[in-house]
Amino acid sequence: MQIGSSSLANLAKIRNDVKRKRVSSYDVKGANIDTAVIDANQKYEVCNINGAGCIKHIWMTLASTISDFLRRVTIRMWWDGEEHPSVEVPIGDFYGVGHAQTVNYWSLPLSMGPEDGKGFNCWFPMPFATNARIEIENESKERIACYYYIDYEEYPKLEEDLARFHASWRRENPCKGDDYETARRVERFIKKNLNHEDDYLILDAEGEGHYVGCHLDIHNLFDFDKYERRKVRNNWPGEGDDYIKIDDGEIVIFGTGTEDYFCGSWCPTQYYCSPYFGVTLPGGKAWSGKISYYRYHIEDPIYFHKNIKVKIEHGHANQRSDDWSSTAYWYQTEPHKYIPIQPLNERIPREEPKEIKK
Repeated sequence: MQIGSSSLANLAKIRNDVKRKRVSSYDVKGANIDTAVIDANQKYEVCNINGAGCIKHIWMTLASTISDFLRRVTIRMWWDGEEHPSVEVPIGDFYGVGHAQTVNYWSLPLSMGPEDGKGFNCWFPMPFATNARIEIENESKERIACYYYIDYEEYPKLEEDLARFHASWRRENPCKGDDYETARRVERFIKKNLNHEDDYLILDAEGEGHYVGCHLDIHNLFDFDKYERRKVRNNWPGEGDDYIKIDDGEIVIFGTGTEDYFCGSWCPTQYYCSPYFGVTLPGGKAWSGKISYYRYHIEDPIYFHKNIKVKIEHGHANQRSDDWSSTAYWYQTEPHKYIPIQPLNERIPREEPKEIKK
């Protein structure tokens, strides 16, 4: 049974050994109450599928009266009876945008669709040999409503060379950088970073597999009331190089700047989305407020055979001290290195400083 490398190229192929299945929030009584209600501080099992197969598409939409509930609700996924989840991410971040925000955008593996980005979709293939289990935990103070489809294929058996899907979230609030006055001096170009020990860490994985991308979410902490407004033109929170260390340093990949890694240019200020990269939240005037970038290595996965660390400087040579968070996506063999998600009080997004309107 082969999953196939291109859905269009293989669309006409007859597949006698595949059955299409779905788990959904369908109202089994035949009414229109097609939702799962998850009470405050409760967990809900979305699916528990036995046998071999591959999840091909997940659609969800959620409702709550709490503004930041997308950081208070966590999605977890386990494959083949493993002890620790392979996916453990705040649910809004899992679908590609941070800060508990939603926005209409699309990429090849993830999207948020109308209305106002509240239709969540994931097309990352998620193979499993014996079992797939997905759980949602609601750590907010109110119940939430969740509608969902889990569309999957059922196979007689799974190919042995298929890795398992993983995703993890982390945050540094704030990153340990210089104060903003120092970071604006000429040293922001000539200061050296020789060991990359203090870079922001996007992914730390052990085993064999391939990194397939991330989204990075920055809350720019420049205080417009504290510093002179004439300096806001220097408020770009990027300029940090990506640094990817593979297999104990056997391979090291160096980048040239934040917007360069995310396939943009010249300190972007515009919303943009495409299959593999985009700017879903560009921030306000002078990059103020909340920013979100994504880069998915679908055509160019980054392979590792022992371990991998994906890092990026927070400002050149780590001179910036903004609030950074990220979600990394990758495939690997099991077992995986498990790093528990940060507790709820470390996940809640900031309110201040606000975005300055253009």
